[in-house]
Amino acid sequence: MRGVFLDLASLAEQDLDLSAFEPLFDEWRTFPATAPDQRVAHIGDAEVVVTNKVVVDDAVIRAAPNLKMIGITATGYNNIAIETAKARGIVVSNVVAYATDSVAQHVFALILAHHTRLFDYTAAVKRGDWTNSPQFCLLDYPVRELRGMTLGIVGYGELGQGVARIGEAFGMHVMVSQRPGGAAAAGRVPLDEVLRTADVISLHLPLLETTHHLIDAAALASMKSDALLINTARGAIVDNAALADALRNGVIGGAGIDVLDVEPPPADHPLLAGDIPNLIVTPHSAWAGRQARQNVVDETVANIAGFLRGEPRNRVA
Repeated sequence: MRGVFLDLASLAEQDLDLSAFEPLFDEWRTFPATAPDQRVAHIGDAEVVVTNKVVVDDAVIRAAPNLKMIGITATGYNNIAIETAKARGIVVSNVVAYATDSVAQHVFALILAHHTRLFDYTAAVKRGDWTNSPQFCLLDYPVRELRGMTLGIVGYGELGQGVARIGEAFGMHVMVSQRPGGAAAAGRVPLDEVLRTADVISLHLPLLETTHHLIDAAALASMKSDALLINTARGAIVDNAALADALRNGVIGGAGIDVLDVEPPPADHPLLAGDIPNLIVTPHSAWAGRQARQNVVDETVANIAGFLRGEPRNRVA
């Protein structure tokens, strides 16, 4: 059995134990990264392909006649031509529930940084504002407490539930949105009501046709003027240009964004402009806790081992 990992460097593998991969294969090859024009050559005659973000589209799958399994080192699988894989009998498995703690921690890092004005106060201290203060403390920026706020969760899977539990521990009221485009469910609230009501909205959806630009200019305009939008899911769920405009114009209170619609982003990306207020952007690092990344490795190994035994697990195709 021949296997290949197309973008190992995406796991920042230096602190991970990768030893369990090699015994699964007669031949195991890894590449730090794979450019679009290298995909077919790097896959070669491999029967198992492991990828994080490398796009394995229809043309690539059809150019790999030996391919039998694709292991995704992520939960999202919008980079795989799923229908082509199904048609050709190729197993596609993802990993789930590997980064709940890491992502939930990051969500609240963004929320707390915004509501405690962490970066404003840090900058003020560095400027000497505290040194020149006439009193013992500096209170130039209003701090808000989370207790009593409404936390809107859009996407109530593993990650959404993890964020909700922490929100409840802070004393927040949790409001769970109905699945966009889905039927009404007990305990769920229509998305438009969540948008109108929540003080903080946290997105935990996959990127699908039904969720692309789910948060557009109209959705942003329906939110409270002091609401905070958090996106640690997929960048294109939010209309990035519309968000930039909404923040500039004070339509919403702020945003904490870990994902963009193009990654890595171009220097002129709308959300990287220097004049956008109340915006924190992190580089798709919410999932990147060391244990979370090791969980990815361990789950991917388990997925491959299950496939080799004839017992595929975490199968999406």
